[in-house]
Amino acid sequence: MAIPRQLPNAITIARIPLAVVFFVLLLLGGAYGSDDLVLRWIAGILFVFAISTDWVDGYLARRYDIVSDFGKLWDPIADKLLTGAGFVGLAILGEWPWWVVIVILIREWGITVHRFVVAKQHIVAAAWMGKAKTALQGVTLSWWLLPLHVFVGMDWWTGIGVVLMYATLLLTVLSGIDYVIAQVRGARTGGRS
Repeated sequence: MAIPRQLPNAITIARIPLAVVFFVLLLLGGAYGSDDLVLRWIAGILFVFAISTDWVDGYLARRYDIVSDFGKLWDPIADKLLTGAGFVGLAILGEWPWWVVIVILIREWGITVHRFVVAKQHIVAAAWMGKAKTALQGVTLSWWLLPLHVFVGMDWWTGIGVVLMYATLLLTVLSGIDYVIAQVRGARTGGRS
């Protein structure tokens, strides 16, 4: 069965408005101390759905050999908008410390800006560590966004959530260092040829 060639890119672009809707619902739903968790559940489920589309568009592009430079550039941007909305939302609600969110966002958007700067020379696709980082960010944000404390208890939920938060911070920083090292090596190799 053939699929439309632009379907993976359309799925990627759909994550951008989903990120905006998710962010608004998250803020309207409020923190865990609020009486009504319905909007929080909706925001969390919308995030899980939206972050899952990252796997879907990548799978379709590889499976049907329709990987594009557009997808290589915009897929990480759509991911960063979605996860960034989650990180900032959690910080606004007082559930994550701002310093953790700021470190993550500096890494995320610094590399995104670099990708745009070098886009005319070449497209920088995500490396394995960057993909692992995005997957861990998705799991961690899902854990924090969904009101799972109702099922596992607040102590367990918070304990696991804090471990996930700091693991995400560490992998985000390490993947940023890996990206910079790869770019420096690539520039040196390119300069010699």
